[in-house]
Amino acid sequence: MSINGNPNSEKQPVAYSILDLAIVSQGDTIQQTLHNSLALAQTAEATGYHRYWLAEHHNSDNIGSSAPSLLIGYVAENTKSIRVGSGGIMLPNHSPLIVAEQFGTLAHLYPGRIDLGLGRAPGTDSQTAQAIRADFLPAARAFPQEISKIQQYFSAANKQASVRAPVAEGTDVPLYILGSSTDSAHLAAKLGLPYAFASHFASTHLHNALKIYHEEFTPSAVLKQPYTLVAINAYIADTDEEAQRLFTTLIRMFVGILTGTKEALQPPTAMTEELQEMWQHPAVQQMLKYSFVGSKQTVKQQLQAFLAETRADELITASTMYAPEDRLKSARLFAEIMTELNEPVANNLAKEQQAR
Repeated sequence: MSINGNPNSEKQPVAYSILDLAIVSQGDTIQQTLHNSLALAQTAEATGYHRYWLAEHHNSDNIGSSAPSLLIGYVAENTKSIRVGSGGIMLPNHSPLIVAEQFGTLAHLYPGRIDLGLGRAPGTDSQTAQAIRADFLPAARAFPQEISKIQQYFSAANKQASVRAPVAEGTDVPLYILGSSTDSAHLAAKLGLPYAFASHFASTHLHNALKIYHEEFTPSAVLKQPYTLVAINAYIADTDEEAQRLFTTLIRMFVGILTGTKEALQPPTAMTEELQEMWQHPAVQQMLKYSFVGSKQTVKQQLQAFLAETRADELITASTMYAPEDRLKSARLFAEIMTELNEPVANNLAKEQQAR
């Protein structure tokens, strides 16, 4: 598949998408959580989101996205046009052949809609990673070679090979390299693949990784110019105060991660001085720096500055909220913001096309 790069986000509309971890709120079942994910995907489709990605995590009572390929099928079956994919498949956990077969099958069932985002982290603790795959560490070190295997299995030219994934050969499944440090930036640039950075929880290397990717990018058969997806947290409500209240759920979740406290997603509370201090703690700030919290007008101003700073081609939002209705509302408001930000660019493009 050829992916149109966007060398200048001021001249092309910025796409916007959703990353979902299917985090379980206190009092909810996993089944209800997965139904809520589908409702979010359907809302995203109705409000102009480009894609809906599901993450991969293991050994957590509070995360429902441990089998993303299955959830991708569930979401794709119950939507019509939005792209659906993995954000991502943690490749060292899996056989490249099986991944190719799974996503090739999805591509036949939902043609032109399936994405395959690939990461090298385990998505879990080290003991669980070993339980998933005894040779996890060698597989992680071989991440570039494992990607090459997947590319080969998807290639129509692989029909003459002794090891094949016939269901995948020649299917339209674009690959995306995911990263939270600079290592994957070098790899994505070398392979000429689009690059997604997980700045919704790892802010430190964002700008350096984007710089490396753009400077080292080598055009490929699927991508002529660099294409970047930048992940952020987005919490939008009618007022700044209400958005900050919703955001307290994420602050407490990340403090729990840092302290090793495992509990279901907690309901929001007032933004107290203590929670403000937690938010400003260096360890929490490192993870939540790129969180856009506030009313529609507040977040719109924040996003304008962020897009000018990063030149991202696409924003992919994570919004871990306790109540599904709050998450749906925030998603709708984010879509309104992006439509407004993109409107001048879209109008200019329309004028250029008319002039040709």
